[in-house]
Amino acid sequence: MAEDTETRPASAGAEEREEGEIADDGDGSAAAAAGRVSAHPLENAWTFWFDNPQGKSRAVAWGSTIHPIHTFSTVEDFWSLYNNIHHPSKLNLGADFHCFKDKIEPKWEDPICANGGKWTISCGKGKSDTFWLHTLLALIGEQFDFGDEICGAVVSVRKNQERVAIWTKNAANETAQISIGKQWKEFLDYKDSIGFVVHEDAKRSDKGAKNRYTV
Repeated sequence: MAEDTETRPASAGAEEREEGEIADDGDGSAAAAAGRVSAHPLENAWTFWFDNPQGKSRAVAWGSTIHPIHTFSTVEDFWSLYNNIHHPSKLNLGADFHCFKDKIEPKWEDPICANGGKWTISCGKGKSDTFWLHTLLALIGEQFDFGDEICGAVVSVRKNQERVAIWTKNAANETAQISIGKQWKEFLDYKDSIGFVVHEDAKRSDKGAKNRYTV
């Protein structure tokens, strides 16, 4: 909605300004205001995390190589970070790059993640960049109907493929999980079937857990 603008007559004797020229009272305040960009806050703050692939070759506890990188809460902060970090296709083999809501750690043991699971999309080497960006934009832009059920997302770089996954809070909420899976596919224009795996099932299985839901 356009705001009403107060109009005042020019002071007597003031020189007529050219069109587009910014009035300055002499202290530079007008110029400073013109260069100031208002931040656009996000509904949630988010944190980028990186799982160092070098640390995985050593005998260390699972999750100990995951470290927070930066927390952002505005559109501008997101783009300044995204444009200055490696995209998935440039990450080292074995790397995992996470974007989770602030205060939620990308670990099964986190209390908010413990009873949840994940939807996963797989693609060929070097093909995950677009999926990753569109997933991030859908998350921070709160595009999901059940966005409160989402913990975050992770992109994983492996030898033969790359994977993008969305982690959710409550695996037992079938309505929410199916909605998230279907909407995610629509956002990415992804045509193949995708599966939802419960974290508890994954922890108990050495050969990979079966899908709880499929869309």
